Amino acid sequence: MSTLFKPAAVAATVFGILMLPGLLAAQSPVKRDTARTSASGNYLAARHALQQRDAAAASAYFRAALRSDPKNPDLLQRAFGAALTEGDMEEAFRLAERIVQVNKNDRDARLVLGIRALKGKQWQAARTNIAQSVRGPVTDLTAALLIAWAQFGANDSKAAIETIDRLQGPDWYNIFKDEHAGLILDLANRKKEAARRFEKVHKLDGTNLRVAESYGSFLSRTASKEEALEVFGAFDKALPRHPLVTSAIKQVEAGQKLPPLVPNAQAGAAEVLYGIGAVVGRRGGEELGLAYLQLALYLEPNHPLALLSLADLYETMKKPELAIEMYRRVPADSPLHRNSEIQLAANLDSLEKTDEAKEHLRKLIEENPTDIEAIMMLGHIERSRKQYADCAQTYTRVIDQIANPTRANWNVFYSRGICHERNKNWPAAEADFKKSLELFPDRADVLNYLGYSWVDQGINLDEGMKMIRRAVEQKPDDGYIVDSLGWAYFRLGNFDEAVKHLERAVEIRPEDPTINDHLGDAYWKVGRHLEARFQWSHAAALKPEPDELAKIEAKLKSGLPDDGPGATAEQKSKSDNGG
Repeated sequence: MSTLFKPAAVAATVFGILMLPGLLAAQSPVKRDTARTSASGNYLAARHALQQRDAAAASAYFRAALRSDPKNPDLLQRAFGAALTEGDMEEAFRLAERIVQVNKNDRDARLVLGIRALKGKQWQAARTNIAQSVRGPVTDLTAALLIAWAQFGANDSKAAIETIDRLQGPDWYNIFKDEHAGLILDLANRKKEAARRFEKVHKLDGTNLRVAESYGSFLSRTASKEEALEVFGAFDKALPRHPLVTSAIKQVEAGQKLPPLVPNAQAGAAEVLYGIGAVVGRRGGEELGLAYLQLALYLEPNHPLALLSLADLYETMKKPELAIEMYRRVPADSPLHRNSEIQLAANLDSLEKTDEAKEHLRKLIEENPTDIEAIMMLGHIERSRKQYADCAQTYTRVIDQIANPTRANWNVFYSRGICHERNKNWPAAEADFKKSLELFPDRADVLNYLGYSWVDQGINLDEGMKMIRRAVEQKPDDGYIVDSLGWAYFRLGNFDEAVKHLERAVEIRPEDPTINDHLGDAYWKVGRHLEARFQWSHAAALKPEPDELAKIEAKLKSGLPDDGPGATAEQKSKSDNGG
């Protein structure tokens, strides 16, 4: 479903209440004495919390302001939005009830009340409320599918399918429509019709995880073991080693018949909200995605994919502490539990709890020494923390387990090559970069790294420049790779060409201190000394590493010597980002 949504289209359909700037992630609030603050003070504090992307604090302050002005529609909407994005559903329901008393046609409140009714098996109330929530392509689809599941819950599968089939919209609707029609028909024991729907949606997108799961599990119960394995095998070939598919393959090979993807109407509705919320969240609609995922988890608190998708959104919003909470909620018996534990470690590291993260991963590896993903994550953390000797050894543990490396293994050789290069072991690094390119000949970041390293050392100059140019051709908007080309020209003494490419790199990555520093050096070499000092000053203000800051300050004081040193290959691996 990678092409279903475009950011502009998503933005046009997002909840009105969630279009408020900054109303994104929840953050556990500390005790706040709002009672002694004026209504205007609480309101301003809530607005500030929104700017800080702290929905929990915003919710607390808006509610405090609302106590002073309980009928204010703006405060009601803002408090409702904050409670919903925080995941405080009981508060969101209370506020939704108050909103519809003021405006009975409020779409956002109606949807939330409809979800509550659906969980309470109040099927008619669910349909009535959800029907009033439609507004655009995404919400129209959501409402139709939720109503269909409410109709199924009321034992009217015929009406449910008619509701789905009656919905008209863009082509990307078809995946959702046929998938959920198949799920409903399967549960209604209308197997022949279900088979047609599942087959149809599988032809549309066989690499969609939930499509493969639903069709494969259906075939394991209604057809043959071989047909089910064919569906799962095709997915595994396209996207190897997904835990849910790997688990399904093992069960089917053992002769087990897999249960339906969803067991009832409530779970079906949760699947709607998860599926649409996850896609929208990845396509620029973070606010709507967050709301849908919270509602999905209200219906199914242990939905592992909804938990992982919400954690992924929190990571995007740079809220690792909240991502960790979601990863810890993934059920221990889920095939996705181990993946959540690995990602949990990555978020511990981002909170500067690196020792705890590494210890967490070591325990996972001790439990399963062949867990390549856990070993790779440990290597990535060590590399990002500049523990280069350690990360080289860690990546070697992965490589030792790969009998016949394939294209999919390019990254582990590239990663180990970086560790060797930064640990001053160039022969080993060069061998790894060459192996990575042997596996994946046109990988831009590897071409960039190896090509620049050669130019930096004054060896294989023609081939090195060709590699960097190929990398730029593939990624012309990657500021780090464009910077490599400009800096390679600088190292070769072609300062005019260096200026041209470094100016382009700064346009792409104006916030990067190293690129600005490089442009300053190039300006100095072509006699544009005033502009050079400006670039160096700007680079210094962008908080470079302490040793680089000292060099920049020296240049600001005395200029660039005629034989001034260029950057090393270690400095030039910016496109790797240490991750």
